[in-house]
Amino acid sequence: MDVVNQLVAQGQFTVIKQPLGFIKILQWIFAIFAFSTCGSYSGMFKMSVECKNRSESDLGIEVEFEYPFRLHQVYFDAPTCRGGNPERLFLVGDYSSSAEFFVTIGVFSFLYSMAALSVYCFILEKYRENNKGAQIDFVVTAVFAFMWLVSSCAWAKGLSDVKTATDPEKVITLISACDEPENRCREVYDPKVSGLNTSVAFGFINLILWVGNLWFVFKETGWMGTFAGTYVPSQEKQPAPDSFGQAGYGQQDPYAGSQGGYQPDYGQQGGYNEDGGYSQGYEQQPTSYSNQM
Repeated sequence: MDVVNQLVAQGQFTVIKQPLGFIKILQWIFAIFAFSTCGSYSGMFKMSVECKNRSESDLGIEVEFEYPFRLHQVYFDAPTCRGGNPERLFLVGDYSSSAEFFVTIGVFSFLYSMAALSVYCFILEKYRENNKGAQIDFVVTAVFAFMWLVSSCAWAKGLSDVKTATDPEKVITLISACDEPENRCREVYDPKVSGLNTSVAFGFINLILWVGNLWFVFKETGWMGTFAGTYVPSQEKQPAPDSFGQAGYGQQDPYAGSQGGYQPDYGQQGGYNEDGGYSQGYEQQPTSYSNQM
């Protein structure tokens, strides 16, 4: 308990309020919804076969199926309306590959989102050190975004095939007794697939979340600054000035030689000549009179 309390005390939970952490929470939640609505599904439909000889009729043929939708292993018994034992029939199709792939991506997305949240909250400094953690996070996020696209499309197609294979009107055509006009076959109860429809919707919501998260993870990688030519690694600090000369106190005033105003020259001296005029010179020379007293 002391270790847990210490980790909680050192956690930086403010990152959850930022888009980087908040989207990870949404990914974690919707991943649970996606794989749970698909992986926990079980359905049933019911048919009735009313034979000419009512004693041979079966008005409540129930067919149950569930994840992973290996329908070719699902069977039911239907009367032949000719006397004797009922015939055993199997549904058509195996759609386990698309369903299992969808659930697998959901489970791994759930685990990765939970691990990423732990990193954000407890070792965010290590995550941002040299941007290696952010770069790995970006690559993994891109892979999951692509996998959600593939798995959601595949499961949407698989679900469409499951609906067709479990449609009672289609299954009735498998019963030989229903080919006879004197026998009456009809559906009694359709399977409820609203949960499976929701799983497909959650799959595409996860796709949107993972694609949108790419931008916020990309900003942590530092690649944007590198492409712009202005990136400075966060771990490389600029050296502090060790003297006033480096800080700029010993630098020459740039305005001293560029301004066009009056620049006094204190080395110049002036004097009057014999004609009473004023002359300037750049070198100091003794003043003398040509006519001495």
